Amino acid sequence: MNKVVSIKDIARLVGVSHSTVSRALRESPVVNAETAVRIKKVAQQHGYRASLIGRGLVLRRSMTVGCVATDITDPFVAEVVAGIEDVANRHGYAVFLASSHANPERELDVVRSFQERRVDGIVIPASRVGSLYLSQLEELKTPIVLINNQHPGSYTYSVSIDNLEAARLMTRHLLELGHRRIGYIGHRGGSQANADRLNGIRLELRRAKLQLSRELIVHADATPEGGRAMMSRLLDQRHPPTAVFCYDDLTALGALAAARTAGVSVPGEVSITGFDDLFVASYSSPPLTTLRQPMKQMGRRASEILLALLRGETSKRTVTFSGELVRRESTGPAPKLRGPQ
Repeated sequence: MNKVVSIKDIARLVGVSHSTVSRALRESPVVNAETAVRIKKVAQQHGYRASLIGRGLVLRRSMTVGCVATDITDPFVAEVVAGIEDVANRHGYAVFLASSHANPERELDVVRSFQERRVDGIVIPASRVGSLYLSQLEELKTPIVLINNQHPGSYTYSVSIDNLEAARLMTRHLLELGHRRIGYIGHRGGSQANADRLNGIRLELRRAKLQLSRELIVHADATPEGGRAMMSRLLDQRHPPTAVFCYDDLTALGALAAARTAGVSVPGEVSITGFDDLFVASYSSPPLTTLRQPMKQMGRRASEILLALLRGETSKRTVTFSGELVRRESTGPAPKLRGPQ
């Protein structure tokens, strides 16, 4: 059996103290750059792997990060978590994942559970509790970073998409195609994101001297099944919309299915759009026009903020990403229909 190489072994081979080796492997700036390179080269040649337990004892940390996801089966969550793990793993942290099922009480219970297990920090995508953590931060003693906070109000450490401007961008696209009767299938549990997207649609329509008709606003549950049911309701109206903006891509997939079942051509008779740009969006029939969120990048940025907090950098950190319009084949020129447009 091969002997496990220790820091002392590397120190002897390089001719420096074991504390110098430890600092070099931790990327400490106090170690001469040339010496650090030699130490890392020897460590790699001899298959040295740092002990996370030992490193945690030195840093007085568990080297773990907790992630509270709304639903671990959601493709959006999977992309965000991949980004969180990418940065965390690169810095020697393991990520523990738990689901809140979009339940605020469950979310708080999971956060407390993570704290009891001494995680070093917590990242929460689509938090249902959000700014309520502000009053608890001093008591909790655990850094928390939110991604796309769904609770109204601001939070000190957060990463988000600019939902209002993204919705305006998508609405502008539909207006440029000639659509005037635009419907919206929202998310009844989406809270802040839903409100911002709905407001963005209204603002852009108002700019064009139009209004979002109340009968064209329906809400589902951000699933294909919900999208199918609500799209059917919109299509059954006497004067259905010529375009439908869906809260997310999963809702839009259901809307596409409802149109197919009803024999309604997309985009010939109705245009349909999504939000997120999940991997399935380019494989739908027709391929879905959507608003891209940089999901992995948002997860990475949240991890970077959390690691900065663990280093003692406590200045206010909020990062807002812009959405990107992705034009595919599910949107087209508005059809010439009788009735109000």
